Amino acid sequence: MTVLDDVDHPHLLRELRSELMIYKFAVDELMTKLKILSEEFDFAHQHDPIEHIISRVKRPEAIVRKLRRKGHEPTIEAVREHIDDVAGIRVVCPFVPDVYMVAGMLGRQDDVEIVKTKDYIDDPKPNGYRSLHLIVRIPVFLSDRVERVKVEIQMRTIAMDFWAAVEHKLFYKYEGEAPTGFREELRAAAITAADLDRRMTALHERTQMSSSEP
Repeated sequence: MTVLDDVDHPHLLRELRSELMIYKFAVDELMTKLKILSEEFDFAHQHDPIEHIISRVKRPEAIVRKLRRKGHEPTIEAVREHIDDVAGIRVVCPFVPDVYMVAGMLGRQDDVEIVKTKDYIDDPKPNGYRSLHLIVRIPVFLSDRVERVKVEIQMRTIAMDFWAAVEHKLFYKYEGEAPTGFREELRAAAITAADLDRRMTALHERTQMSSSEP
């Protein structure tokens, strides 16, 4: 039996798949915006503030599981109201200032509404995780209506992304039961990654100053 087999509303799976298509359209819209910002800024300033972008839309089974963990019945209304990360985009930037610059450029667009911001760069999580999280809402123009759709955007540097990816793989291996001292080592590695970000940003700023000198 799958997670969706025992849902009280037999038409939920069909409705959820239709809903997820709209979330995919929202991701496509934002990916286009980010790629335009990346290419235009690189052309104007000879520096691309985005290293790479990836996206995903949650699977129906994962959405239902998350709703039940939160104590909600699996309905389309509950998805819209209680889950902010059905659609997600990760933006990886070369340097910390790029993260805030791209976030600012995106937020200044008339059709992008920033609903929520969590700055884990300025205030890292206890385990050392660093990233800038934005929940944005954008319009998706369909054949018969306009839907305003929430998308989570995680923005981080290459060093932050490396740490987060490896941390996830390590904890997945241990299924949450890490050996003694493991968490402390990860926090120390996060501090090292943050120091690397500072050093590389300083070097980048030096090269920018040198290139602007007559």
